Amino acid sequence: MKAVVQRVRRAAVRVDGAVVGECGAGALVLLGVMKGDTAADAERLAERIARFRFFQDAEGRMNESLLDQGGGALVVSQFTLAADGRKGRRPSFDRALPPGEAEPLYEHFVAHLRGLGPEVGTGVFGARMEVELTNDGPVTFVLEEPPVPAPGG
Repeated sequence: MKAVVQRVRRAAVRVDGAVVGECGAGALVLLGVMKGDTAADAERLAERIARFRFFQDAEGRMNESLLDQGGGALVVSQFTLAADGRKGRRPSFDRALPPGEAEPLYEHFVAHLRGLGPEVGTGVFGARMEVELTNDGPVTFVLEEPPVPAPGG
């Protein structure tokens, strides 16, 4: 699984012009589900995101997590995160898990994140969505589960 996590002041997602999910201060999570991903990967990534320290503390240092801040999250499915653009001029989506298998893992991720405490809004899996956000920083991270090994490691 791969997630692009953005610290936001607010975020919303619309389908056919109607808001279907939103959050205030917290995190926008664009989530890609890939071949080989498991429910355990979804749980570990949800826990990493909930506890990842990318919010400022009283001294202005990135030292607090979503849970510390009491922030919310908006989780949007994003199969394009599985893209491989190393060859040619068109991305390959061979690494993306087919929608019928990816949706239950996406839902499992969302349920696990909710179970950790944050209020979680969502998009509509597989729909064409408009995502609107006010980035806070900007602060953006790419997290993967299982984690990608460090260079030389």
